[in-house]
Amino acid sequence: MSKFCGSVEVAVVAGRVVRFDNVRGYGFIAPAHGGEDVFLHANDLMIPEEYLRSGLQVEFEIEEGDRGLKASSVRLAEGVDRKSLKAVSAERAGTGDDGEPLCDVFSPEELSREITELLLAAAPSLTAEQILLIRRRVVEFGRNHGWVEG
Repeated sequence: MSKFCGSVEVAVVAGRVVRFDNVRGYGFIAPAHGGEDVFLHANDLMIPEEYLRSGLQVEFEIEEGDRGLKASSVRLAEGVDRKSLKAVSAERAGTGDDGEPLCDVFSPEELSREITELLLAAAPSLTAEQILLIRRRVVEFGRNHGWVEG
């Protein structure tokens, strides 16, 4: 798909959000046609930032930025259900009785299981000893931040 901007044709590209850091205001989009991921900044969104999540189908224009490819005019892809995105956004914005945002709290066993699966998928060459060490440190880190029960 393409559109004209003045006398210049601008290509509109489909893709999916790979990741987005709401705190820092940036992330990356994987173009549907393949190739390298494209940088995404919150200032280039034409949709509410709270809609962004991994896997979200979007359309955008690609520009050459200072550090490589950059997405601009990022909007929802045709067919994406806005109602479900609004519901997810509202759920994400939920807060507890103390006014703090709600978040998942894992048991040490649940977190260890999730970490193991992630590590095996991301780095299958890790040894069992390395996985156990990483799990222990992450669970300890989670306890110190209140993300793990007990």
